[in-house]
Amino acid sequence: MSFHLKQVTRRFGNHTAVDSVNVEIPQGQMVGVIGRSGAGKSTLLRMINRLVDPSSGSIHFNDTEVSALKGAALRSWQRDCAMIFQQFNLVPRLDVLTNVMLGRLNHRSTALSLFNIFTNDERLMAIAALERLGIEHVAMQAAGTLSGGQQQRVAIARALMQSPKMVLADEPIASLDPLNAKIVMDALRDINEREGITVITNLHTLDTARNYCERIIGMSQGRVVFDGTPAELTAAAVTEIYGTDSQGSGIDETMTSTSINIPGAQLPARPVQQSAGPEPLALAGL
Repeated sequence: MSFHLKQVTRRFGNHTAVDSVNVEIPQGQMVGVIGRSGAGKSTLLRMINRLVDPSSGSIHFNDTEVSALKGAALRSWQRDCAMIFQQFNLVPRLDVLTNVMLGRLNHRSTALSLFNIFTNDERLMAIAALERLGIEHVAMQAAGTLSGGQQQRVAIARALMQSPKMVLADEPIASLDPLNAKIVMDALRDINEREGITVITNLHTLDTARNYCERIIGMSQGRVVFDGTPAELTAAAVTEIYGTDSQGSGIDETMTSTSINIPGAQLPARPVQQSAGPEPLALAGL
């Protein structure tokens, strides 16, 4: 199985946010997308999930043209392609367990979803996902009372509830401290390795991309200017992605480092059932 972007472009008025991107990703890779702010990273992920439509080009998953899906078929794709956002997109006044179970909405009937009626199996599945992320003790706490790192782990647990074939993470650690950033990245790598699920994540820090991703895609001004392994991400490649300052110097990678090595910070190795796609945007107002 593979995922393929073919000449994908997205324009906003006269601005081209993503420009003629051609990328093929086999099933099970963990891919980091790097680049300056405004390079097109978030727009690229949103097109994959179909939160934004391409202006031209096509997106394919195996034999399905994702960019042409509508209605129920599109909702099924958004279930299979779970999205994790920088700002978590939880419902703050609902408890953590309910937020996680909302990941099952695209697997359920409209009536059950309307009244938030969840089965015992779904509750057990949600608790198992929280246990896997090491936050089962906050299950009945309002999501809005949690720390940023805890909220991001709740968002990951909700994504697991979708039973996804692909996980997209849009700057998942941008607002987190180094320890919580490590915990969240460990969780994404664990999902990738244990379930064999493709993970594509936008990242600002080069050390994180090098340490967690087997493949790195570098974007500049909407175009892919680097596609290779961490070992191939040389100083010259970094300069092509990020450019130079007014003195012609490249970036100092230590200035963007989130490296941390604390014993015991790993996620508990607990089995969990697979799970599934993104929460409808309408829920943000609940």
